[in-house]
Amino acid sequence: MAERIGSILKSKGSAIHAVSPDGTVYEAVQMMAQQGIATVSVIDHGSILGIISAKDYGTRVVLEGKNGRDVLAREVMTSPVVTTGPEVKIVDAMNILTTKKIRHLPIVDNGELVGVVTLGDLVRAVLADKEHTIDQLIRYVGHK
Repeated sequence: MAERIGSILKSKGSAIHAVSPDGTVYEAVQMMAQQGIATVSVIDHGSILGIISAKDYGTRVVLEGKNGRDVLAREVMTSPVVTTGPEVKIVDAMNILTTKKIRHLPIVDNGELVGVVTLGDLVRAVLADKEHTIDQLIRYVGHK
């Protein structure tokens, strides 16, 4: 499988859900809820500074008894962020996620955030590729 991360962004879209470092955690969580996502990027002038996940909110805000309306994104974001580029092979991106024990991988091209892929996105791409290979093999041996 030689498919690259860029192909996933082309098929799923490259919508970026982000807040500024001076935005509140409440704004970040509100965006997550509205978009049905589990993370938002923290961006300043096109560059990713950090990422805020629902887990970050739970552990760094709720469990510490803080109010998300009073806490800035920069105070709870995970930083530095593990990123990769669109030219990276899907299997290599899966290795990054597995090794770093993360589920969301921001994609940066020429210093600018161009999208985010999830572990689920990568698994779907691998499964689609395997399904295609199986179909090709079945046709080759003449059973379909």
